This record gives sequence, structure tokens and C-alpha cells, in this order.
Amino acid sequence: MAKQKAYFGLEWIISLIIAIFPISSIICGIITRVQRGKIIEAILNFFLGFPFFWLMDLVSIILNKDLKWVA
Repeated sequence: MAKQKAYFGLEWIISLIIAIFPISSIICGIITRVQRGKIIEAILNFFLGFPFFWLMDLVSIILNKDLKWVA
């Protein structure tokens, strides 16, 4: 089974550290969603970034080791 990568193909622990900090999580979340072709979600992340998408991304990385929800 291949390792899942959340932000930019980085390891899980690095992605978790990025996700803990709201500003870096929002910026990386927007870029990751655009890379995956989820433009609407990226726009929503820009406008609703904190706290909704930040908490959702943090929990998703902790539980799934990847951005599974809305990405």
C-alpha cells in the first residue's frame, strides 16, 4: 500500500505540522485543492478558511493521513 501524502507529497508528520498552524494550513489547503482540480473548494477555503476548513483539514490529516474531505 502506497503512503498517502497530504500537502505537496510531503510526509505525514510534516503535513501534520503544517496543518497545526492555521495560516500555513489555509494557504497549503488552497494550493492543494487547486492542484487536485477542486476549484470551488479552493475558493470556499479562501473565504471560509478559518476555522471551518482549518479544523476539517487538521482532523482529516490526523485520521486519514491525507486530505480526504473536500480535497
